[in-house]
Amino acid sequence: MAIQPTLRSGPPAFGSSFEGRTAQSGCAPKSGSRRRRTRAVNPSLFPDPRDGQPAATEGVPTPPRGLSPSGNATTPVSGIARLAASSPLLEEKRQTEYYLLPVKSLLNRCTSERVPFPWTVNPYRGCEFGCRYCYARYTHEFMELEAEDFERKIYVKENPGALAAREVAAPGMKGQHIAIGTATDPYQPAEEEFGATRATLEAMAREEGLSVSITTKSNRVVRDIELIRRVGERSSISVNLSITTLNPRLARGLEPRAPRPDLRLAAVTRLREAGIAAGVFAMPVLPGITDGEQDLDGLARAARDAGAMWIAANVLFLMPASLKVFLPFLEKEFPRLARRYREWYTRNAYAPEEYRKKISAQFYELRAKYGLGSRPEAMKSGGNAAPAQMDLNWAAA
Repeated sequence: MAIQPTLRSGPPAFGSSFEGRTAQSGCAPKSGSRRRRTRAVNPSLFPDPRDGQPAATEGVPTPPRGLSPSGNATTPVSGIARLAASSPLLEEKRQTEYYLLPVKSLLNRCTSERVPFPWTVNPYRGCEFGCRYCYARYTHEFMELEAEDFERKIYVKENPGALAAREVAAPGMKGQHIAIGTATDPYQPAEEEFGATRATLEAMAREEGLSVSITTKSNRVVRDIELIRRVGERSSISVNLSITTLNPRLARGLEPRAPRPDLRLAAVTRLREAGIAAGVFAMPVLPGITDGEQDLDGLARAARDAGAMWIAANVLFLMPASLKVFLPFLEKEFPRLARRYREWYTRNAYAPEEYRKKISAQFYELRAKYGLGSRPEAMKSGGNAAPAQMDLNWAAA
């Protein structure tokens, strides 16, 4: 029987009175959704690449071929959109649909100078945490889906264990850094049922000389502590817990389905107690919302107290698809900030350089104050440098 992910119903939804009173209100995911299980998930959905079993897809209903995933029959589909349109529906619950996405490769090669690592792995497309600001919403547009579908339609990549086993064993992969979770969270609720991240790590544990990092907002990562330690016996591996604020009400509004900040900090402690390199990513820093001097100081202090080895930060990076989702939220909950965000982000995905330098300087001082590093030590031999948050702007802090 599939394990139900731990999701809290949370406090009542907040309105515009949220601004300036974040400690007294909250936001809960919508309720009353229809639950429908189309089929039981077969344990061999992600078979071990050595046992020769194919992925189980028989009997799973599929969307009509030739339609876009949004159901638009007049839109021609090709490439990843065609694959998404023909992906079998595995399950539907919590107002979210889960599809099996056939892919030929799991590792993605990064060639942009703004990305400080050569390889990324995202076992899922889409993320149920539904962070209002998530830069990666634009990736769903490649599949002819709306930005709002990013948390509603989750695509589970098929056979991640077999693909990872083949690709990480390729010549030249030793020492080339592989960042897991750069666009979608590898420990989102889907991981409990589909295990795509675990299958990937299982394959990595059989290799040696790899350089790996995991970035997540979820305390579910502690369930894989023993597996992460196995990877670390033969390769370098580190874990980054992404935390934007210590305020649980504000966090619920910004990241509706992500675990509470205190649970993420507790995960850092568990990882460090297990001897695993772990730190905190204060990513993104949201101008006017999470950038207060006392807020950032409190976050750095909490990271230190949790045993974090480093803290790194990036200012909000807002792609057009993300702006379309984030701006209405901002206008409702932080109306005084809406004009500034339009001025900063309508024509440029980055905040002004002056502001980014200011935040960078603050974190330089905070690291010195609390004795924290600036980046995962495990990554210094891992290819291009240290990981960025999912906003591709590591140099800012």
